[in-house]
Amino acid sequence: MQVAQLIAAHAVAEVLAGHNLTVSMPKALRKVRSATPQQQAAAQDYSYLTLRFYAEAAAYLAALTPKPVTDVRVQALLLVGLSQLLHGGDDDFTVVNQAVEAAGKTGQRWAKGLVNAVLRNFLRQRAALQANMSKSEVVQWNYPQWWIDLLKQQYPDDWQAMLAVGNTHPPMTLRVNLRKTSAEAYLQALRDAGIAAHHLGGTAIQLQQPLPVYQLPGFEQGWCSVQDAGAQWAAPLLDLEPGMRVLDACSAPGGKTCHILESCEVELLSLDAEATRLQRVNENLQRLDLQATVVTGDAAQSGWFDGKLFDRILADVPCSASGIVRRHVDMKWLRRPQDLTTFAQTQQQILSNLWHMLAKGGKLLYVTCSVFQQENEMQIQQFLTSHADATRLPVVFDTALLPCERMVSGQLLPTPAHDGLFYALLQKQ
Repeated sequence: MQVAQLIAAHAVAEVLAGHNLTVSMPKALRKVRSATPQQQAAAQDYSYLTLRFYAEAAAYLAALTPKPVTDVRVQALLLVGLSQLLHGGDDDFTVVNQAVEAAGKTGQRWAKGLVNAVLRNFLRQRAALQANMSKSEVVQWNYPQWWIDLLKQQYPDDWQAMLAVGNTHPPMTLRVNLRKTSAEAYLQALRDAGIAAHHLGGTAIQLQQPLPVYQLPGFEQGWCSVQDAGAQWAAPLLDLEPGMRVLDACSAPGGKTCHILESCEVELLSLDAEATRLQRVNENLQRLDLQATVVTGDAAQSGWFDGKLFDRILADVPCSASGIVRRHVDMKWLRRPQDLTTFAQTQQQILSNLWHMLAKGGKLLYVTCSVFQQENEMQIQQFLTSHADATRLPVVFDTALLPCERMVSGQLLPTPAHDGLFYALLQKQ
């Protein structure tokens, strides 16, 4: 355990310094090259646990240390240990002893004594400390105050449930490739492999427990892909017909690109600004035996456009990722309120630019994985005000096909069944 704790401490320290966990975790793993695959997996779990409940662990740490811990590695290790004691399933005695041993590997002679004292004091004083902690909303919900306040304002009836869902483990949901098999047949294949799962509807199957994709029957043969049930609404909402020219803008890693091609025989261009991320798109296309034109280009610019208009455009724009925070727990602590303004400007640029590439009568589906209205409903209202040739069509969720537990004006609220995504369907007159 101590190796996993030490790796997690490296990753958490990097995130608290302002770095994305996607970059920080591989960097932390390189610092401890001798870690086994099991230790690496545990380190990732500890990192997610610590960042998911960071505010709570940080509050306890502040209460238990008269002076701030100056060494960032030791501070992060204490946060990891406290998070395990608060929300992990490991034995308390083991957590403390292993954290003390990990502290001895930080290079600070005093670290073992401090870690031992802080964690043992926490166990002795936990009940008394907890009475004071409950007074803080930040500690209670483990989100920044601005995030809590914004959801209160925008979702007065749902903000508590939304925050709570964001602190849970995300489900692993599959999208069955109907070109290869059926949902019923694949569900039976999972059962035959001893994998517990249930059919959510349509192409969506949710596993009872996440597992590595190589354990999924027929994964390498393209029978299924991993995709949240909420994200599986994009392709059906595009109202595709064979032979249409379709653009998937901001497409990496290619989940929606492949779902479109699985759904209908169309001519598809998959666009993304980052060439390295398009490698994932090509890998997914190859695994699923699908064909698309993959292009590196900025959806807010027109240098890549050949002048041939599209019948359908999927604009899955960059956003705060606030609707998928349970999958990207570091976003809670890396995002700032001013980021919403920056994202909104980029989203408006992309929308306006892509609109010129849409044929008359064509449809554009605007999508974010955000729950903040600045990126969603406010964006669409602003766009409609400045584009007289745009009509907003109703977004109808057929709950017989896929789950839609809570939806407000095109906004899928995050629930145990699916992430929080926003959909707006626009037609060009």
